[in-house]
Amino acid sequence: MNRVYDEFHSPIGLLRIVLDDAGVQKLFLTAQGWDEYCSETGELVKDPMYCREVTRELAEYFAGKRQTFSVPLSISGTDFQQKVWQALRSIPYGQTRCYGDIAAAIGRPKAPRAVGQANHQNPLPIFIPCHRVIGKTGALTGYLGDHIEMKRYLLKMETRFKNNL
Repeated sequence: MNRVYDEFHSPIGLLRIVLDDAGVQKLFLTAQGWDEYCSETGELVKDPMYCREVTRELAEYFAGKRQTFSVPLSISGTDFQQKVWQALRSIPYGQTRCYGDIAAAIGRPKAPRAVGQANHQNPLPIFIPCHRVIGKTGALTGYLGDHIEMKRYLLKMETRFKNNL
């Protein structure tokens, strides 16, 4: 399986996108984990041409011109994670849900903490919009460790663009 990557300069920082033969496999919103990922997976080749559709869609998203992504995703996870990630993809642009809402949506109403763990394992933030999941009190909860400001930015950006459509 061939893996390539590209970098995209976004309003939230430098993003690194990894694609394989099936689609977008990984999105790094921060430098954290990038070196470890590269050492585990072997050498990645930078290929902006192969990644151009993904970077185009990201540019449109950050410009407020795209609310959903059409590029194919290549993700693997447990059945539970897959269900959570599919539920996340159904949260409309500019809206939020709490962990309990997602747990109920996948038929596991007593599993909001497990939903939080699946969120944490999401390999494709933004494409699978885990930033749209908030605490039941409406508080912004953990996002990629201590990157709450990134989550706040994405939510405000979506709300602003949604209101201007």
